[in-house]
Amino acid sequence: MSAFSSHDHAKAGNKDRGSKRLFFAFLLTGGFMLVEIVGGWLFNSLALLADGGHMLTDALALGMAWVASRLGQRSASDTHTFGFRRSEILAAFLNGLLLWVMVAFIAYEALERLADPKQVQGLGMLITASIGLAVNVLLILVLAKDRHETLNLRGAFLHVLSDTLGSVGAVAAAIAIMTAGWYWFDSLISLVICALIVYSTIGLLRESTHILMEGAPSRIDVKEIEQAIHELRGVCCVYDLHVWSIATDQAALSAHVVMRDSNLDRQTLLNDINRLLRERFLISHSTVQLESSHDLKAQNGDHPCRSGTACRLDDEESK
Repeated sequence: MSAFSSHDHAKAGNKDRGSKRLFFAFLLTGGFMLVEIVGGWLFNSLALLADGGHMLTDALALGMAWVASRLGQRSASDTHTFGFRRSEILAAFLNGLLLWVMVAFIAYEALERLADPKQVQGLGMLITASIGLAVNVLLILVLAKDRHETLNLRGAFLHVLSDTLGSVGAVAAAIAIMTAGWYWFDSLISLVICALIVYSTIGLLRESTHILMEGAPSRIDVKEIEQAIHELRGVCCVYDLHVWSIATDQAALSAHVVMRDSNLDRQTLLNDINRLLRERFLISHSTVQLESSHDLKAQNGDHPCRSGTACRLDDEESK
């Protein structure tokens, strides 16, 4: 078995394990969500209701992440030729938006309560929030190991992490209410939690939007790829070079490569380019069109080579 094959099997095993953990987290979150919402209503605590509402979005987010994770493992089809990996990016993006919608609702309610604090039953709030904190810590332990595997798992982990902060805030608010009678502290903690959630999801939304907009992977320097291909023996220049992400761990590339000499062995040059992309830049999905002249580029009315590129063909023709 080749090294690449072993790596692929390891990645498949990680995705399956991550999918199972997402489903477990979904069931646990959905169950305790009901406890927090009922507790918040009984004890008149906005922090508990906010945390319960957050757990509702967590349950939806984890369920969506689990579905996307399962869907992402499906093979490519005639209508989805790249497969379904992008569904995990879409789920991560929607998770981020869902969190921001929840933040807007909680912040509005918290500001109203700051102006007119409501009496809260501190002891019941403390007990419920403490159980919620324990559940969230368990969920963090379940998801932490696989959170870097995909953007989808990272989004799910951020949901649980932000909910853990909510539980910590609810515990702190309950203690402040019981010891000092600070009912306004319940609303203040809710606003602090909202700010932390927004801060933690900015990166997730930015990265998922970048991928959905077909942006180049952050780890890849497109100019460096162009220069590396250009330095291969037999290459004149590179144009219409495109690099994008199918998923967080899967990049794709397409390019036109003009050959310096039309008599060169095309298959050898193509093998050299693919080997370079695979080994140096970790791009295993590439489509490269070899051309023996600049005719196709010139037909579009463009200069044969990109400005700043040393075109060997032009150098030879000028001699």
